[in-house]
Amino acid sequence: MEQAFKRTQILTNHLLQSSPSSQTLSSNACLSYSPPELSENYAFDIKDMRKLIDRHNLEERDWLFGLMKQSKLFNPKVRGGKVFVSPDYNQSMEQQQEMTLKRIEYLLEKGAFKGWLTEKGEDIEMRKFAGFEVCSIYDHSLFTKLGVHFFLWGGAIQFFGTKHHHDKWLRDTENYSIKGCFAMTELGHGSNVRGLETVTTYDSNTGEFVINTPCESAQKYWIGGAANHATHTVVFSQLHINGTNQGVHAFIVQIRDADGNICPNIRIVDCGHKIGLNGVDNGRIWFDNVRVPRENLLNSVADVSPDGKYLSSIENPDQRFAAFMAPLTVGRVNIAISSVYQSKVALATSIRYALTRWAFSLKQNEPEVLLLDYPSHQRRLFPLVAKTYAMSFAANYLKMLYVKRTPQSNKIIHIVSSSFKATFTWNNMQILQECREACGGQGLKTENRVGQLKGEYDVQSTFEGDNLILMQQVSKALFAEYMAAQKRNKVFKGLGLEHMNKPCPVIPLQLTSTTLRCSQFQMDALCLRERDLLNRFVADVSKCKAKGESNEQAFMMCYELAQDLGKAFSDRAIFQTFVDAETILPAGSLKDVLGTLRSLYALICIEDVSFLQYGYLSVDNGANVRREITKLCTELRPHALALVSSFGIPDAFLGPIAFNWIEANAWSSV
Repeated sequence: MEQAFKRTQILTNHLLQSSPSSQTLSSNACLSYSPPELSENYAFDIKDMRKLIDRHNLEERDWLFGLMKQSKLFNPKVRGGKVFVSPDYNQSMEQQQEMTLKRIEYLLEKGAFKGWLTEKGEDIEMRKFAGFEVCSIYDHSLFTKLGVHFFLWGGAIQFFGTKHHHDKWLRDTENYSIKGCFAMTELGHGSNVRGLETVTTYDSNTGEFVINTPCESAQKYWIGGAANHATHTVVFSQLHINGTNQGVHAFIVQIRDADGNICPNIRIVDCGHKIGLNGVDNGRIWFDNVRVPRENLLNSVADVSPDGKYLSSIENPDQRFAAFMAPLTVGRVNIAISSVYQSKVALATSIRYALTRWAFSLKQNEPEVLLLDYPSHQRRLFPLVAKTYAMSFAANYLKMLYVKRTPQSNKIIHIVSSSFKATFTWNNMQILQECREACGGQGLKTENRVGQLKGEYDVQSTFEGDNLILMQQVSKALFAEYMAAQKRNKVFKGLGLEHMNKPCPVIPLQLTSTTLRCSQFQMDALCLRERDLLNRFVADVSKCKAKGESNEQAFMMCYELAQDLGKAFSDRAIFQTFVDAETILPAGSLKDVLGTLRSLYALICIEDVSFLQYGYLSVDNGANVRREITKLCTELRPHALALVSSFGIPDAFLGPIAFNWIEANAWSSV
């Protein structure tokens, strides 16, 4: 009670500007901005840290940042004596869409997309990833419109098509003389691609496919680029041959002529204003007996002969569908990666602000305290920094897994990308919200970026797969791995499940600070949760099936365990990439700081309610974990500026409050 009274007295004195001995009011000195670089020290080389977390194509990234900063198309504005670039969200939806197109044309002219579709190999794939990451830092609409064109439309031509499609379409796609979009989602079906209602038949008399939207729920919906700019699209449709539905296939369809007019028998309308991404012209499309040549079927998996026979080397329709859908994982890979960079923008802005913004004094007549010197502020932001570093290492692993893909690794890529996409995008929304609140009222201003990013990136939780459904797919895949290992009576191999072959880890009855910071204990704890939840999931699904439920019904009834298992898999897999990144470093300050971050990331995973819910931690050990997290946050405080500076994001791409927020809001800037 005494401590509470003292706090109340301090707050009262602060608000009234009074002292116990006198009620005389005195004026305070005006606040002044002091750059955090003057008071904060770097204990490690931030360039080395950036190389570790960005990993590749640093020069190309900085070159692309420079292209954006030097063009008026990217809306440069001076605030507090510095230039910042970000889209003008005060523009109408139509204006934002035209600006996105102009920015793409500018970057195209500068050679930013050279080789993206016409060259092959790991180098060009990684350069493409780096380019997309930089574009996502500037604007989600720019990132999305480019992603639809290059990764979805262009990727469909590359992976679903064959040589004659590549020769005809790829170069014109790369130079943007053809503008592509990707017509998969329908009003009535999103994640359930097999349920699409668009219907295509084959006319053997003319050698053409005939595409139809048979009902309103079959209209193509949210098709990025379709409303205004796209000239062509890949249409996903049920293919009916001689009265038999052969499942979903993809067709190239021209939707606009060279003058931008919508082609006959096609209707298109804009989806309307959105909570974000208004720089993308999302459209709705209806097809009324639209005819396309037989050659426009993307036929890497299946084909139709001139006389109308269905041809495929894969007889099983389930396997054919899986082979058809496998290349689409690149969309999830890109979304996962880009979400990490939005977290970096938000954290760099909010932590820099917290290093220069003061609030309250602990004692009368003493200076106010920096926001980041409050333990509560450290506790709200530093775990998110650790989470973002962990996601960076996991994103690098995911990229390498994708660029080194083989037909045999497609299943692994699907599982890992589904898991990481769900986890990263959920984490990103949590980070954006926490950073918005940490910036107080300034977080509401669009120009400070953090608040605006929430609306821009909210959609990532559902596009390219609803996160809940993706996590259920992960759990189903783990179930299948478990059952296959049991059936073959062989060890687990792949997906990091090798720990299932070892004795079950045991958590000590009393967790000390030393134990909690031990990477082996941290891995054991995460493996224990994953192992136990997988065993529980298999047991519960098997019980349901034993009662006569179908596979799908059994999985559906165990959805809560499926969600917990998917999270456990993701946390353990991400943590493994963190450990791998730390292990290769030589002894020194960089490794020491990473070790602290790694421990913080592990412990916020172990702090998860599931560790108490399923009995892996006692209440006392749960309290020990929380206390250790607080200690780790305190230890990271001296490294705050260095950690966010290592993100490598140029000043111009952060919010003005990351710098001289007083001058940025001065009357002279109005």
